[in-house]
Amino acid sequence: MRTNVISHTVRSLIAAGALTCVGAHAATIQITSRDPVGVGFNDPTPVAPVGGNPGTTLGEQRWNVYKYVAGIWEKNIKSDVTITVSAGWEALTCTATSATLGSAGAWNIWSDFKNAKPGTWYPQALANKLAGVNLSEGYDDGTGYGGVDIKTQFNVNLGNPGCLDGSPFYLGLDGKAGDKVNFVETLLHELGHGLGFSVLSVSTSSGYRLNADASAYVATGGLPSIWEQFMYDNTAGKYWLNMSSAERRASAINPLQLAWTGPNAVAGAKQMLKAIPVIKTVSPAANGNLSIDFNTSSFGPLPPSSGTLGTLALIAAQPGELGPGCSEFNAANTVAVKGKVPVISRGGCNFALKVKNAQNAGAVGVILANNVAGSLVPGGTDGTVTIPAVGVSLEDGNKLTASVGSAALLGSRAKPGVVTVNLGTDPTRIAGADAYGRPLLYTPATLAPGSSVSHWDVTASPNLLMEPNINADLGTTLVAPYDLTLPLLKDIGW
Repeated sequence: MRTNVISHTVRSLIAAGALTCVGAHAATIQITSRDPVGVGFNDPTPVAPVGGNPGTTLGEQRWNVYKYVAGIWEKNIKSDVTITVSAGWEALTCTATSATLGSAGAWNIWSDFKNAKPGTWYPQALANKLAGVNLSEGYDDGTGYGGVDIKTQFNVNLGNPGCLDGSPFYLGLDGKAGDKVNFVETLLHELGHGLGFSVLSVSTSSGYRLNADASAYVATGGLPSIWEQFMYDNTAGKYWLNMSSAERRASAINPLQLAWTGPNAVAGAKQMLKAIPVIKTVSPAANGNLSIDFNTSSFGPLPPSSGTLGTLALIAAQPGELGPGCSEFNAANTVAVKGKVPVISRGGCNFALKVKNAQNAGAVGVILANNVAGSLVPGGTDGTVTIPAVGVSLEDGNKLTASVGSAALLGSRAKPGVVTVNLGTDPTRIAGADAYGRPLLYTPATLAPGSSVSHWDVTASPNLLMEPNINADLGTTLVAPYDLTLPLLKDIGW
């Protein structure tokens, strides 16, 4: 959910007389629009005030959200140097069923300045705070952003035909986004990246670090990010700080093994993260009694924390459908899922549509199975979905599917055996943390450029602001027991 972290980079050694960060005051965030007339913040389209946002034009409401979110960050971080943000609304990548919501990142990064850890890259806003001065004062890189701490861009077409149809940004300040995309949470998340919630100067696809003059990513000899001292891979038994490029590359795609060891975030995780939720199945077949991890979807109601969800069911492929569950269920599939919980594979259409079709056919819940290796967090929005949906891995989806067939053989022709789905937790494990209670970073087996490593893992429960998806149950409190964003930023120097 963020752009390439570094577009232009400067390295500077600050004079010994620079101010220190001791006793820093609440931060001031200065937002500058780069939108042309009639676009983005300057859009004159009339709108009604919504959710505490008094703006009467689309542009005004967008600006009000920016000011509101900047105010949240100002209350949570300290710096004697004004934090500058260049903000714009642009046409970003999207289709009718998916879209890039927006992105943000530090425009400049710095090393070897006053109060810095030697030979280490920092994002500019944090570097300025530690040095006590604006390190890019008077700097012009030819882009117009040379002196900017954070550059943001958001999708001006979101919700229009061809761009996540019907799901625009919700511009209210009250969190009641419904089936729209909550812009407060989205912007809060992206500014978090710009302030330093990012591995920053490491290419996750290669493990290479940015070299000392910021001219290239190199296999050896580059400078580490301030993040790397807190990134510990449980499989390798090493911190990223001490890894080779090849080891960092492998760690970035090592699911559920890359832990954050910073003391503030670890303490917060132990305070707020819950036991891992699991599906426990009961079957007449020995191979059908399973305990399977799951992730809740970003739409529809949350599943109950305990109790019986229902009986497992399978659906058959239908002629002409784009993927499993993507078309209105035919008579046979409707009979199969009525009052039950179908297992539906990913692919062909968005998750919410699959669940809505199952709901219309009478299902009481849906288990969505990944079609590639790794865990699955079903994203999307649909305010009309009223049944719970959860995501499981490809391997676990296959186990559930096989269990239905095995159970049926142990019944009778009139009454085949069934698999019952119960929900509970595994008290021996914390959702989103390793065995030592250290929160996990997002490292899916297939690299997700711009998302891998620089987010919390999607297995965290409750959901965290800095996961790669914006979930419906987020708030604007950035500390435990509500969130772990600020604890991580404090670990790196905020």
